[in-house]
Parts: sequence; C-alpha cells; structure tokens
Amino acid sequence: MTQVSPSLLSADFANLGRDVEMVNESEATLIHIDVMDGVFVPNISFGFPVLKSIQHIAKKPLDVHLMIVDPGKFVNQVRDIGAEIMNVHVEACTHLHRTVQQIKAAGMKAAVTLNPATPVCMLEDIASDLDMVLLMSVNPGFGGQKFIPNTLEKVRRLRDLLARTGSQALIEIDGGVNLETGRQLVDAGADILVAGNYVFASPDPKGAIAALSAL
Repeated sequence: MTQVSPSLLSADFANLGRDVEMVNESEATLIHIDVMDGVFVPNISFGFPVLKSIQHIAKKPLDVHLMIVDPGKFVNQVRDIGAEIMNVHVEACTHLHRTVQQIKAAGMKAAVTLNPATPVCMLEDIASDLDMVLLMSVNPGFGGQKFIPNTLEKVRRLRDLLARTGSQALIEIDGGVNLETGRQLVDAGADILVAGNYVFASPDPKGAIAALSAL
C-alpha cells in the first residue's frame, strides 16, 4: 500500500471542514497542508488560525509543509496546531541542521523539501537525521501544475543517498501526481504521494485516494 497525503491546497476553501471530513473517511495516511507566505513562493495560502481550526476536525496526522522564509521561527506554532510532521525547504533555511533539531526537540517528525532544481546531494550530511524527504515535482506555489519528468530519476538518486547514509527517511512527492505519474513514482522508490487536484477535482475523491493507495 502506498501512503497518500491529500493536499488541502486544492480543497474547496468555502467547505474546508467538509473536505477534511472526506479525507478522514478515506484511505489517506496523512493530510498535507501547504503554508505559503507570498515571499518564498508567489502565493499566500493558510495561516495558523486556519490550521488550528483544521486540527479540531482532522483525524489523520497533519503533514505541514512550510513554503516560507525562515521557517525555524515557527516550530512552536506548528507543534501547537498538532502537526505530526513539520516540513521545511532546504532553500529557506540558513541553518538547516539547527532547524531540523528544533523540530525533533519539539516532538515532531522532521522533513526537508527540495525544489526541482535543488540536487539531492544537498542532503548528504543531514539525511540520517531526517524522517522524511519531500521532492517537489513541480515548482512550488500553485496547485494543478504539470509533473516534471526528471523527478523520477531524482527519486532514484535520493533512494541511493538514503541507503548509503543509513537514513530511514521516507520519500514523499508533491506535484502533478495522478495514477500514471503515481505508478512511475512508486516504481522509482517513492513512499508517499501528495495529491491535490487529482483528488479534489475528482467526482469521487475517496475513490481517487483509494486508487493511489493501491499503487
């Protein structure tokens, strides 16, 4: 079974509670929440008051992906909204090791994200400290983008790096995930698929999640 983390960035914001309940009832493993600041990425999404509301109804663990500058400043706030995983971008952290240690000290799992142009070798010296690595398979900031094919080879390189460093980190992929790309990603070594548009634009969102989890 493949783990699936539906992205609320593609949910109906006017009916966010309804969509979170749908994910609760589905075969999803996690709930992926993209926090955007309009600086690190060219868009603004959820703030902490919204995340706090989601916390009260979510029954799946929260996978909080911070697409923001200086994410280390918000470790305690992410912990306080009940996140199981705090995910930061290597490109946004001046002192990545320090931020990862702060996340773990706060009782959360530490994840690091790489943008499409960032090579996996950037994680060489920290891979063994990580619980998860997220590879962006689109440029971050907007939902509904087309999958970048080079991600498949990047997954293979990351899988090799994790094995070489003895890391137990799971590999998560975000961007352009559907049944076709999902199958290719799982075959390449991905563990978790983030799916937004594919799930929430589907006439049967729970069925879409089930199909991805069966890959």
